[in-house]
This record gives sequence, C-alpha cells and structure tokens, in this order.
Amino acid sequence: MKVLLLLATFCVLYQATAGSRFGYSEPNQRRWARHHGHCAGKTQSPIAVHSAKSIPLNMPAVDMIGYHNLLPNPLVMVNNGHTVAINIPKLTEEEKANGDFMPYVRGGKLPGEFEVEGVHFHWGDKNNRGAEHVINDIRYTMEMHIVHRNKKYATLADALEFADGAAVLGFFFNLDEDDSQGLTAICRHLHLIPEANDAMNLTITFALSSLIANVDVDKFYTYKGSLTTPPCSEAITWVLYPDPIPISPKQIARFRQLQDTQDGALVDNFRQLQSIGNRRVFMRNGNNKHTLVEALKKELDYKKWDWYN
Repeated sequence: MKVLLLLATFCVLYQATAGSRFGYSEPNQRRWARHHGHCAGKTQSPIAVHSAKSIPLNMPAVDMIGYHNLLPNPLVMVNNGHTVAINIPKLTEEEKANGDFMPYVRGGKLPGEFEVEGVHFHWGDKNNRGAEHVINDIRYTMEMHIVHRNKKYATLADALEFADGAAVLGFFFNLDEDDSQGLTAICRHLHLIPEANDAMNLTITFALSSLIANVDVDKFYTYKGSLTTPPCSEAITWVLYPDPIPISPKQIARFRQLQDTQDGALVDNFRQLQSIGNRRVFMRNGNNKHTLVEALKKELDYKKWDWYN
C-alpha cells in the first residue's frame, strides 16, 4: 500500500514540476503556451521582486508546522529531466491513527492550511544565475521550491484547478565557500540519478527545517502567481524568503553533472521572468512586535489588501 501511495504521489508531483516534455531555451519557452494555455496567462511566475516596489504589511509570519519532524520514509529522489525532485510519501491510515501528520504551513496571506507535497530545485550553468525569481536585481545560484497543497483539496492535481489550490515556499542559495549542511544528504546521492527519469529511494530521511537552517523566516515577500513549469497553473500563493542559504562550489557542481531529457547537461532550468502586470507584492520585514490587542487591530489591516490593484 505504501508503495502504491508513493507511486501516486510521484506521478502527481511529476506533472506539477515537469508537465509534459519541454525545454528551457528561449525558443522552447515561447512554445510552452501552444500546448498549455495557462502559460500565456496574466499572473505567471517567476517575477522580479523589488523591496522599494513591494507593499510592507503587518501580517502574521508563516507558521511551518511539523517542519522539525522527520519526513516519512521512503523519500524518492528523481531526476525527471527538468529538475531534481524529492517526493514525499503520503501517510498511511495507521500512521495517521498514531497521531502522525504531514508538515503544513499557514499564516501570512495564505488562504488556509497547506500540506507539503515535495521539494525541487532550479540552478544555472554559471554561478550568477539559476534562481527563477530575481530579488532586488540579484539572481542567485539556485532556488529551492517547497510545494504545498491546500488541505481542502484531495490531491495536488485537484488543487491546481483552483486559485487557492497551492502554496510554494521559495528559498535561495548563494555561492559560498561553505557547504549547505541541509543539502549534504541530497548532494551525496545525486550521482545515483545522473540521467533523465532516474529515481532512487533515499536510505535516510530528514526534516524540512534542516534545508532552511539559519534563514530568517520572519522576513518574506508574497504574491499570487503560477507554476513555473507547464502547465503553468495560476493556482500558487508564493512566499519568497530573501535571506540566502550558502551552497559550495562542490555542491552546485554535483547538480550540474546531471543530464536532461535531450541528452545534454541539466542546467539553466529556470523560466524567464514574467510580467507582474497589476499584481501587488507584499513584504513582511519581521521587525514589528505587537501586543495581542495591537496584533488583532493589524489583522484587519493585512486582510483588507487584495492581491491586485
């Protein structure tokens, strides 16, 4: 049963992070919309984010419930030809009965509670590119996406049909002489999935918090957007944490040694920047401390702001 659940999870996450066969060259990206109409939509991702153009709001932090718990086994790491994805198995009924639960997030401007589905990465061939979002004119070496499904929908595939269906937490990696300790286990196994469609069961598990250690999670940007790969579903509430995580030259080199579906190097797997249009980007700086009464007053403040002008 666990294997069947894991295979189902893998299939849905493959669709969400890979879609159909597609390429990342500029001509290929222009062709995405021919097969996936949403890719030509008006609320697409990624975008360039600027502090000066963002609206500071007094809103709650994003609570990461269960992020310190070890993820259920077996985690599957896959090279799907477009990214490296860590697919997380669903809990069995027995595990749920024992009180186990999947990590989830709430707070910020998230419209509900969102349960984790998986993790994947975007990186470049050179150190000055790789991340999908650009923060204050900086494009970092790599970007990690932690994908979540709104709990009110049964599956991620169902959720992607609705504007409030999913949330993605984005984290950035900046080249540094030090290793990212959170990536150690992942990097150690990358050589086992060198070709597109290679997959393996990780023999270890870890907590999501280990991937984002030392990040200031009280500070973030948030906006409404889309998946950054086909089918480009406009169902994502994005939460971007600008405080970068270190990644060493040795670690990023391991990602760059992977192969894509076209028998070439799996690098520069990031989408071109999309127009922000009439969308607002909100910013939480994490410096505001309120009493409970003040916080309740401010709650109306952030809830009255819409995503669009």
